[in-house]
Order: sequence, then structure tokens, then C-alpha cells
Amino acid sequence: MIKGGGVSWCVAMQSCPVMADGVSADTGLTAVGEVFQVPDWTTLTKLPYHPAHARVMGDLYTRQGQPWELCQRGFLKRMIADAAALGFEIKAAFEPEFYILRRNSTTGELMSVDDDVYAAVMAMDKMAPVLDEIADALSEQGLIVEMCHPEAGPGQHELTVKYTDALGAADQHIIYRETVKAVAYKHGLVATFVPKLHSDKCGSGNHLHISVWKGGVNVMSDNSHLVDSRTGSNDSGLSETGQHFAAGVLHSLAGLMPLICPSTNSYRRLLPMHWSGAYRVWGIDNKEAAVRVPTNPHPKPYPTNIEVKPCDNSANPYLALGGVIVAGLDGIRQRRPLPQRMDVDPATLSELEREVADIQRLPETLVAAVKALQKNEVLKQALGEPLLKAIVGVRLAEWNAMHDMTLKEETKLLLNRY
Repeated sequence: MIKGGGVSWCVAMQSCPVMADGVSADTGLTAVGEVFQVPDWTTLTKLPYHPAHARVMGDLYTRQGQPWELCQRGFLKRMIADAAALGFEIKAAFEPEFYILRRNSTTGELMSVDDDVYAAVMAMDKMAPVLDEIADALSEQGLIVEMCHPEAGPGQHELTVKYTDALGAADQHIIYRETVKAVAYKHGLVATFVPKLHSDKCGSGNHLHISVWKGGVNVMSDNSHLVDSRTGSNDSGLSETGQHFAAGVLHSLAGLMPLICPSTNSYRRLLPMHWSGAYRVWGIDNKEAAVRVPTNPHPKPYPTNIEVKPCDNSANPYLALGGVIVAGLDGIRQRRPLPQRMDVDPATLSELEREVADIQRLPETLVAAVKALQKNEVLKQALGEPLLKAIVGVRLAEWNAMHDMTLKEETKLLLNRY
């Protein structure tokens, strides 16, 4: 039995699609059955924007006290344990972008708070009270805010937070999204993390930065410059472990898409020449590569991590991060070779050049992404049949209901969901 009890939830809650409070077909879940959310008291935090309230994360257990196999936070914890069994620790950080909107007092229409361009100081000046309160609230909840700057879209901003252990990174992202939306609401504004809000403006990504550690030391960098079997040389700066981990992510990237880009709206953002990583390639400081190796101005060893660019804010952070860990560990176990790096925008190559170089476009629709997941044995085994079935059932229900929607219809539905 569960020690100390927990909050009771109907199992069907894990089958609800984004567009309705109802049970999705073919998820294996019905209105019969209860699981219990048990608090992880190490995460208890007072809410700065609601001083009388507090938040605590939790894990789902069966009535018999066993971890529920469909618990997404539990899935991530299992993947962290898999890494530990190989002697590795995983650290990560999500890098979200979001829009701040204001409501027209006459028409009620939501509008951008400004029309400023990327990195415009005036955009920060206009939103300074909101951004300052967001940063302060995040800091009070234990997140380390590293940077804040206006993004390319009108009213679009980004605050980055420092990396931490994998479970903490996913928890932090939940805290981040809730804090941004709550503080904006206090100021009479609306914040949204919808991946593609405007057809002609930048989408909002949620780039996932991830690194592998061993014995408290980051093992992503390499000072010996190992030779790559395909390119004949390696000036990526990645260690053998780092190369295999990145190669594993690339190998399973198409199958990862329902976990890191799970909305129909995600695929409006995931376009070539939009800095979203639409092609399954990697590169050093290449903003068009799906897997980017960031460098830095500090002395070596670097790089310290890889960045998974397609990930967006419609993703459940526990599933997204857990899935990327699965893929990376598979790369290490199988010693997958890192393909030839991409030093140009792959969209500028001809179709023949991309075919010769085995450069593949990532799935262009949610239904195509689901099919890729269903073909990926590594991810399927890690997720387990019950969780996989629920994910696929919900994603297909959302595709069937939403794939013919216009962008206006879609964003109206999703605006307050994400």
C-alpha cells in the first residue's frame, strides 16, 4: 500500500487529448481505475506570485504502491537509472521561447505587445516590469536565471535558466511555464508557448541542452581529437562518449518527434530555413541542424553539451528528456558513429546532394511522426507497451481532430493550453 497516501486520479486522465476533456480511443485507458499521485516533498516550493499557495511535484503509483508504468515523471526516472547503470549522470536544461500578448480593450482581440525586432532594447524596456517579476519569481523558486533577451517575433522573449540534473531540469520547465503565464496574467497580459503562433513570424522553440557526466565530471568534450570513421577526422570537440550519444539521438530523431514535437501545430514551426532543425543532421554552431554542438569563448575543454533544436513547448518535458536519454544511451551502447557534420544550411543543397549525403527531412506531420515512433524498437522498448499505446492513441486523436484546422482555429484552441 501507499505510505502516507496520495491524491487519487482516474487513469483515464492520461488519455485526454489537448482539444477535449474526454477519453481518446485506442489508448488502453478507460474511466475504470485509479492511481495515486504521491508528493515528492523535496520539490515543495512556495509560489512567489501566489504567496498563500505552494507547489509540489509528484509521482503516480498504483493502489498496491507500485510505480505506475504510465507515469511520465516515472519514465524519466527510469531512464536516469538506466544511465546510472552505465556509470553516467545526465544533466540538462530547456531553453523556452514565448510570446507576450495584450488584449484590445475594445475588440477583445489578442495583439502583440510590441513590434520590435530581435534583441531590441526597447522591447525589454516595455516589458521590464513583467520580465523582472518573472526572473525574480523563478529565482525565488530555486531556478538560476542566466540571461533574458527579446526574440525575433513581436513580443517574443527568452529567459534561459542554468542546467541541472535531468529530473530537476524537467521539473524546472514545469515551474518555468507556470510562472511565466501566471506573472503575465497578474499584469493583465497573456503569455503563450504555442510553437507556431503567427504564420509569418518566428515560432517558439524549447531547445533541449543535454550533457553526459561521469563521477561529477562532464565527459562530452575530447582533447585527443578522435578520428571519425566516415569523415577521417574529428574537430567537433566531442569525446567518444559525446559522439556516440549525439549519434544515437540523430539515429532515433524521427521516432522522437511525437515526444519532442507532439502537437499538430509543431509541424508549422518545423520548416527548413526557420532555424528549427528540420533536417536530421548535426553541426557545430549550425542553427539549421537538428542536433547542434554549441561552442563557447572559454578555454577548452568544450563543447559541454549538445542541443536538440526541434523540441518545442507542447512537449511533456519528462517524455521529451527521457526519450532523448534513451536515444543517446543507445548510441553509446551500440557505439553508433557520428555522421559527417553539416557546415551549411542543408536546405541550400540540391535534392541529389541531400540524397547522396543521406540527409533526411524530419517528419512533416504529426501522423508521420507517430509512424516513425511505431517503427523505432529502441524507443518502444524503453517506453513500454502501456505508455506507448497511450501516447500513440492521444497523438492520433489529436491529429484526427485538428489536422484540417486553419492556423487561426488551431491557435485559438491551443493559446491557453501551452
